[in-house]
Amino acid sequence: MKNKNTNNKCREIRAWLYKTISSRLGFDADWVQKHIAHCPRCHRRIVSAGRVNLALSAMKSQPHKLDLLMRANAQAIGVLKHGLRRAPKACKLKAMLPEPNLLERWGKYAHPAANAAACIAILLLMKIGVFSSMDKFQRQGQKVVRQYYSSHVGQEMADEIFTA
Repeated sequence: MKNKNTNNKCREIRAWLYKTISSRLGFDADWVQKHIAHCPRCHRRIVSAGRVNLALSAMKSQPHKLDLLMRANAQAIGVLKHGLRRAPKACKLKAMLPEPNLLERWGKYAHPAANAAACIAILLLMKIGVFSSMDKFQRQGQKVVRQYYSSHVGQEMADEIFTA
């Protein structure tokens, strides 16, 4: 029981610490808000970050082309310092395209594969149905022939023929 109370107490302390630290050091802290209001450079950066968050939210709700990553990287690199814009990693990022995952690469074959699987399933079901019908037909035929023999030759002779 002590362990459960200790865990709850620890959880409460962690929540309090997080709230305290974020209120003193986070964007909601008074001194941070005052600085952003009086520093044009930080204000522009915060506004840009807000635009990026808004754009990311919009992108999640809409389908996009594969060159989106390349365009987004080019825009992001455009706000960097001139020295960083020409860095080898920045040039690499400008030309980067996303690598589609396995599902996206093979997704175009989903419908033909599903159609082929459906055809195979239908063929198998037909084959199973035909063979089960033939087996049923054979058993019915044997039953009719056995009845014929038992009525014309006798039951003992029919039993002897069909049990061997």
